[in-house]
Amino acid sequence: MAALPAPPPARRPAVRSSAAPGRRGGRLARCAAAAVLAAAALAAGSAANAANAANAAASGTFQQITGFGTNPGNLAMYSYVPAGLPAGAPLVVAMHGCVQTANDYYRNSGWTKFADLYGFAVVFPQTNSTNNSLSCFSWFDAAKDSRGSGEAKSVVEMVTKAESLYGSDSHRVFVTGLSAGGGMAADLLADYPDVFAGGAIDSGLPAHCATTQSAASGCQNSDQRLTPAQWGDKVRRAYPGYGGPWPRVAIWQGSADTTVKPVNATELRDQWTDVWGIGQSTSATRSLPGGTTESVYHDPYGRPAVALYSIAGMGHGLAVNPGTGTDQCGATGSYFLNTICSSYYTALFWGLDGGGTTTPSLPAPAALTATAAGTGSVALTWQAVTGAASYAVYRDGAEVAGPTTTSYTDTGLSAGTSYSYRVAAVDATGTEGERSAAVTATTAGGAQLCFTDNNYNQVKAGRATQNGGLTYALGSGQSMGLWNTFTTHTLRQTAPGYFVLADGQC
Repeated sequence: MAALPAPPPARRPAVRSSAAPGRRGGRLARCAAAAVLAAAALAAGSAANAANAANAAASGTFQQITGFGTNPGNLAMYSYVPAGLPAGAPLVVAMHGCVQTANDYYRNSGWTKFADLYGFAVVFPQTNSTNNSLSCFSWFDAAKDSRGSGEAKSVVEMVTKAESLYGSDSHRVFVTGLSAGGGMAADLLADYPDVFAGGAIDSGLPAHCATTQSAASGCQNSDQRLTPAQWGDKVRRAYPGYGGPWPRVAIWQGSADTTVKPVNATELRDQWTDVWGIGQSTSATRSLPGGTTESVYHDPYGRPAVALYSIAGMGHGLAVNPGTGTDQCGATGSYFLNTICSSYYTALFWGLDGGGTTTPSLPAPAALTATAAGTGSVALTWQAVTGAASYAVYRDGAEVAGPTTTSYTDTGLSAGTSYSYRVAAVDATGTEGERSAAVTATTAGGAQLCFTDNNYNQVKAGRATQNGGLTYALGSGQSMGLWNTFTTHTLRQTAPGYFVLADGQC
């Protein structure tokens, strides 16, 4: 099962949208789906046995999570959480390929092994045949893969939900995916560099290579003849005005891939090294198992920023290597190929083993306060952090300022609107530390509605959601306690579909 199934001898597009195809296109899509599913069925027995063995030691829980947001992309959310996972652990988002499911990726990719070993939660988004005839993530559709839109927004809503449920460290959130899932992972890194600290694209496409389905096949099969700067511009345009820090990116590619041609790995390398401003000269190279060559590109401080893993002779799929060794993982099957455990080396590259470069060096600023200073501004103050050269101020997840003092006034805001703020210390090398807990402030003016009721009725009225017997405010995700008629709270609506706790404030 792959994100973009290998085409038969007759030429056909490798991606199908949810729009109704013509008669010939419809037959080809159905035949392609049938061929891939048949291949999966042939491998199902051995793959299932291997998968069960590979995951026998998993100690946590794999389950579906509902009520994670407005979900404009019509996705499903699944998660794996190791037993006894403490608050403040990292979070990994792992995206399946076409004709696959979240369960396939959970069983075969190997990520649960390292979630148990290194201590982090994993979110497995899942798309469906209603979104795309082959259940592909829509990496090629500008209406679905852009910041604030469609599937991309749904995935970020899952991140917010996971942070609320598991206390995940918002500074250590990573995304990875196979083929179409890899293309969407690249798009997410471009759209939300303020959310993801790193990513991995496995047999995937450069960020925003295509913006329409008709352009998708060209991206998969041919050199787009763009300069590194032109590739980098596609990332920079995804979130205008963002100035960093940028996510650290791992790129995995088989040299014999005929579905997503190896030139895509080169283009990904060009794209992300340009974004980092570090050029395309390799900083270090080494040989790894499975005929794999690792080429690393360092940031200005000598730390790995981009890594390209080229696997000699491997076709289209995710690199796994079943076994009990620390550097082994996963289960083989359709488009899960026995070469090298890519999940292990990706986890090391991100620093999930505790030895990487992504762990912040400075603590979060304490005592952050946010106070409305009129109809259009909010005043912030916080305690100084030893070793800080400056501070990064985030409003609603986006960096808005970098003051060198311990105060900042955010201006040009809308009246009667609630804003969420976090602050992080930045050292002399430009490395950002832990972000503070979020605080909110509501600017003066503007009419806002308040609703006081029990949690059961708040959910029934659509102002809150419930999961596992607990209630969460719609939009903000703030915990409201047990889902029953005995627990009462006041919710204030600050925007359509967005409510915040306002007990005693209305």
